[in-house]
Amino acid sequence: MQIDFHHATTYVIARLAGFKQPEAEIIAYAAQYVDDCTSKGAVYFNNKAVYNRISSAHKMLDHRNIKALANHQVWLAFHFLPGNGGKPAGENPSENFIDKIVCRPNSPIAKEMINNAITDQDKAYALHRLGVVMHIYADTWAHQGFAGVLNEINEVENAKEVGNSGIFSSLSAFLGDFVEDAIPPLGHGRAFTFPDMPFLSWTYKNGKGQQITRNNTLDFCTAADQMCKAMQRYIAKDPIANVPGLPSPDKDHIRHLFSSITDQDGDKRHKQWLTSIRDGEFSFGAESISYNARGKKSWKTQSLGTCFDLPVHKYNDNFLISNWKLFHDAIQAHRFHIIHDVLPKYGICAA
Repeated sequence: MQIDFHHATTYVIARLAGFKQPEAEIIAYAAQYVDDCTSKGAVYFNNKAVYNRISSAHKMLDHRNIKALANHQVWLAFHFLPGNGGKPAGENPSENFIDKIVCRPNSPIAKEMINNAITDQDKAYALHRLGVVMHIYADTWAHQGFAGVLNEINEVENAKEVGNSGIFSSLSAFLGDFVEDAIPPLGHGRAFTFPDMPFLSWTYKNGKGQQITRNNTLDFCTAADQMCKAMQRYIAKDPIANVPGLPSPDKDHIRHLFSSITDQDGDKRHKQWLTSIRDGEFSFGAESISYNARGKKSWKTQSLGTCFDLPVHKYNDNFLISNWKLFHDAIQAHRFHIIHDVLPKYGICAA
């Protein structure tokens, strides 16, 4: 999924779940920033304070950068959450380890991730962590069938659109001609952006030779409703609460936007979603929001005074409670929980 879903749709879902606007903005910003947080390492301050951070994404998929491509702690923890074949802890989907780490929608591992975020709300970074896990939870639908490792399981052959709109005809030809040599079999790299398009129905042959057909609109709608239920349970502080999910009129409008906004550029789709929010097309009324990963309005600049990594930063007395710092706390807490607490219960060693 791209910025249109991870930021704008996540914001809409959070508001419909019952969060107030400032809370929903934190959740939505954190959800999108998972894809934009590419810097890691120590941040040094002029008062001798130091803050160590990790990244939740890589700047680009460069096939020459094998170390980055093999970084299980980024791909498995933040983008391709292992699904264990949809089976609970202690059971194996097959004798092949790769089948354990293929991403599956709403898997038992994903549910454990959500439940922990719901029950562990006493941290200053709790809302930021909720945004992080909403990103990952949503991607279990978009990234289903792919694994966050270099493996032939991620092979994609004959990817093409289902239908006659012709939107991706030229792209499909490009993939067929060049993808074998140009793009490594990591995640859905060989499917290009097909899994990320809310309006797209498509088909392909996977690394096992199986013909797979995907209806992204249906998957994205299911993800949105399940995210709403997860956030309603978060508000109730009860991971098993009986909650309604998305209100029917809003659910219908979300489906309409998914299917009718057909621009290939995620940023352009994002702008149309922001317009819909600003125009009051949802039951919570008209609201204006924005997202800035870089620049003066970014969380990083608000925290450090600049969006650039300097040798030494001027220390801000509000640094410890800044959104940027709390986001980084959240991704570190999340990664530790997934890698060291959850995955080992399913027989998965990722670090």
